[in-house]
Amino acid sequence: MTEGDHPSEEVRTGDDERAAAPPPADPEERTPDPELSDTVVALTDADLDRRSRTKLLGRLVRTEIRERGVKDLLRPKAAVRWVVDSVMDVAPHIQVRDLATLKAHHDGLEGDALAERLVRNAARAATGIGAAGGGVAAIEWAVTPTLMSAPVLLAAETVAVVAVEIKLIAELHEVYGNPVPGNGTQRAVTLLQAWSHQRGINPLVPGRGVAVVLGTAARKDLRDRLVRRLGRNLTMFGPMLTGAAVAGYLNRRSTLALGTAIIADLRKKPAIEA
Repeated sequence: MTEGDHPSEEVRTGDDERAAAPPPADPEERTPDPELSDTVVALTDADLDRRSRTKLLGRLVRTEIRERGVKDLLRPKAAVRWVVDSVMDVAPHIQVRDLATLKAHHDGLEGDALAERLVRNAARAATGIGAAGGGVAAIEWAVTPTLMSAPVLLAAETVAVVAVEIKLIAELHEVYGNPVPGNGTQRAVTLLQAWSHQRGINPLVPGRGVAVVLGTAARKDLRDRLVRRLGRNLTMFGPMLTGAAVAGYLNRRSTLALGTAIIADLRKKPAIEA
């Protein structure tokens, strides 16, 4: 056999390297961005002033651009995927106050009165996030939202409002004596399922990470609900002030409706004995 009949050392080395290379990373096992979680958790605070909320929402927009890139801004599927991934990443980090803390923060209120206050405050936070969209557009692009900027604003706002609503679901369960059990991931799975169905919590599903634990059907339910929310929020991209006002109104209406449904559901369930 001549020298030309043998594969070169360079080729053999390349084959060896490819054989030894680890398999592609599972997309479900990606590493969540801690900045994203911190920003969204901060946005769930009902007492934020408008300037702080706009600043945080702008930070969330920049995080999305960094993660997905400008080219993805015009791709609806990419926007939906970012929203679903981000909601699943953030859910385990949402800070839920226990009943004693909730009472202390709301002048000793309890029962229905405390639940109604929580729903009202969550609706106020959701309204503020919608209203902040116009301010973010002015800061980030210095123009009314355009076809290029609209998808990223819409996705960021949706993630933030869903986080507000997930926190509301968890705290309403505290009020009615049915705290969500489990660790951060288990609670997140349960709350995501509850949000998807706009109902009280279902039994826990054990597992490793949110994306792994959340079964195919549950992930589809979550994605479908988020797609409907994204479509509804397209109204925020009218003239800047009009769009922000409408987005704030729709966010408020959605959060109030969710809170009312969860309260009605929880009233039917017996409280868990301490």
